[in-house]
Amino acid sequence: MFPGGATRSELRVFLLLVLATVPFAYVNTLFTQTVSYAADEFAVSDRAIGFGAAIVRWGVVLAIPIAWAADRFGRRRVLIALAWLAPLSAAMGAIAPSFTWLVATQTLARPLAVSINVLVGVIAAEEMSRDSRASTLGLLGIAAGFGAGLAVATLPLADVSVGGWRWVYVIALAWCAVGFVLMRGLTETRRFVTQHTNERRTMSRQLRDPRLVMQLVAALLANVFIATSSVFQVNYLRDVRGYSPLLITIFTFVTTTPAAVGLVIGGRLADKRGRRILAAASLLVGTWMLTVSFSVAGPAMWLTTLVGGIGFGMAYPAFGVYRGELFPTTDRSFASGMITAASLIGGSIGLIVAGTWLDSSRSYGGILALFAIGPTLVALFVVRTFPETAHKELEEISDHTSR
Repeated sequence: MFPGGATRSELRVFLLLVLATVPFAYVNTLFTQTVSYAADEFAVSDRAIGFGAAIVRWGVVLAIPIAWAADRFGRRRVLIALAWLAPLSAAMGAIAPSFTWLVATQTLARPLAVSINVLVGVIAAEEMSRDSRASTLGLLGIAAGFGAGLAVATLPLADVSVGGWRWVYVIALAWCAVGFVLMRGLTETRRFVTQHTNERRTMSRQLRDPRLVMQLVAALLANVFIATSSVFQVNYLRDVRGYSPLLITIFTFVTTTPAAVGLVIGGRLADKRGRRILAAASLLVGTWMLTVSFSVAGPAMWLTTLVGGIGFGMAYPAFGVYRGELFPTTDRSFASGMITAASLIGGSIGLIVAGTWLDSSRSYGGILALFAIGPTLVALFVVRTFPETAHKELEEISDHTSR
């Protein structure tokens, strides 16, 4: 059942956001899932994979001016443009003549897709009721999982031939249809229409806001681990466990699909019981279960990956909802874009270090255990410093930042 007894208007917006989330997740997943196969065709090393994935993540700096534009010109206009541009840019990877070209195309495509996710979160925060913001984000997380799952489902194409991975990029063109639907159905958020002419704080003041700083730090530290475990999981399954593309697809579906349960439960609990404790506890479970999964084989590997995915699923709505709640309407997209950028920059640091260490024959399990220190510190940081925002209107939460 849709959270919070939604009105017809809220349900319409929610369904459009679900539709926008699917291509975001597909494009966002493309490089992560195909880079190992592309690296085989172009004969590049684990170190090159790490650097390439890091560069793709550094492209997230493009999301910052895009988010700024959404605060100035409206969420609807920018989101529709992104819905067309992201799949078109991603599809350029299909004709990559080199690994450098592939990295370049996805350095553009991925931040465009990430910007879709930023605006989806902002629109959800502004249009949904105070008792359903986290639940809505959890349901949107399921939609993202579906989009990512579609990218994973196409992975067996990589086994058809040496260049079979290119077809996964061609399929991205189908998502241009979402831009057309959004053009016809999406309206501007009520809060933006009402408040976008209010006095705006300068960027320098916003960057000194302690609420933004604490989220930037948390996002950077957590994603050193999250990005590394995500990008190198396919390599680990292929190189260490000897899995085929089909078996990797089965493994991914079996171990990540139950994360949808975590998203639903996490969203409900975050709305009913609060965000902080849930976010910290579920982050710890997800982090350490996935860490163990890189050191064990057989059923134990499948089980720990599954439990870790559920843990991160529960953490996602509790953490993610803060990005839209803590800041005033005139700066909400920009702040969310900054936090997203910090997440991917943190991930790029982990990828560079992990790729270098793997080429030096260090173990996956040892690297992930070291990186798990970051999310562990974040969990403690959340409990001690994050405010509780459940059951409050956005204006009440962000009141002090708009004075």
